[in-house]
Amino acid sequence: MRPSSFLTNWRRYYCRRSYGAGQQHTSSESNLNGTLYSSHIPTSSVQKALLALGSGVAALQNPYRHDMVAVLGETTGHMALINLRNRMRNDPEGYTILTERPRIRLSTLDVTRMCALPDGSLGREYLRFLEENRVTPDSRADVKFVDDEELAYVMQRYREVHDLLHTLLGMPTNMLGEVAVKWFEAAQTGLPMCVLGATLGPLRLSVSRLQKLIKSLGPWALRSGTRARCILSIFYERRWEQNLHDLRRELNIEPPPLNLAIRKKHQTSENSIPIS
Repeated sequence: MRPSSFLTNWRRYYCRRSYGAGQQHTSSESNLNGTLYSSHIPTSSVQKALLALGSGVAALQNPYRHDMVAVLGETTGHMALINLRNRMRNDPEGYTILTERPRIRLSTLDVTRMCALPDGSLGREYLRFLEENRVTPDSRADVKFVDDEELAYVMQRYREVHDLLHTLLGMPTNMLGEVAVKWFEAAQTGLPMCVLGATLGPLRLSVSRLQKLIKSLGPWALRSGTRARCILSIFYERRWEQNLHDLRRELNIEPPPLNLAIRKKHQTSENSIPIS
């Protein structure tokens, strides 16, 4: 079958699955003793394999398909999510997060209070990142294909702290900044989607930016990702007042070796790699 025909048929299947999510969720809850969640779409192992293959092909053809990247992450990350969940359970702060299930949304942020925080604090720098890059935490898609309610939350938490990682690492949303964050995430989480992004992302860089990645940013990102405390075990919402540099030291994250600060205010993220 030609790739174009395969993608067309696969996308039709994906849309049908999404359209019938509500009805399927009811029966799935009874089959799994009510342990699933409202956005869940039950799938067999064969269906997951097809979804992974289709989303992978679609994401390679168009890396800006956030929905395809999301599906790829959910259908290939089971073992990595278990490992991340166990790390959170073994961390007092991470265990609290798993218990309370906080969400990072505009509706949960006290923007007025965060704006009043001093420069250099996590909360103020996070808001600055959102403003300068014109992004919002509300753009993160809900998890659908993870067949465990707790693991689904771990994946959701990973998505919602991604912009906080940009803030912690001092990386903008241009291509080089996104690839550097992907290298950090690959080392930190082990999610196949992150490994794939870290592997293929450099192919989209110019020669000069690729040299910066290989010589400086890449080794720093891998080293920090490997050594740092689990990024999902940090209750960021209770640390807005903390100084960003102090938080980096606490998490064992080295300061960025290069300053990639945005040069033009309100730069868009059209060239960023979609993260889900």
